[in-house]
Amino acid sequence: MAQRTTADETLPREEFAAYLRELATELEDESETVSIRVGNKNVSLNPPRNIDVSVETVERSSMLRGDRETVEIELSWKP
Repeated sequence: MAQRTTADETLPREEFAAYLRELATELEDESETVSIRVGNKNVSLNPPRNIDVSVETVERSSMLRGDRETVEIELSWKP
């Protein structure tokens, strides 16, 4: 059974950078469990030492909708 927790929000760059630092600190910790904040909930995960990482960027230019850039970072593993 899959349990999905999602949250979408708009953050200032500084707050988002702090969120990434918080995640990095959790991953660097020697404990087996990593706590990740998703919206107003904390999710505990058990990543191994090696994590599969995928980074994708998309740059779009549209006459009607204007320019748009996206970055997707996906971390995955088998605990």
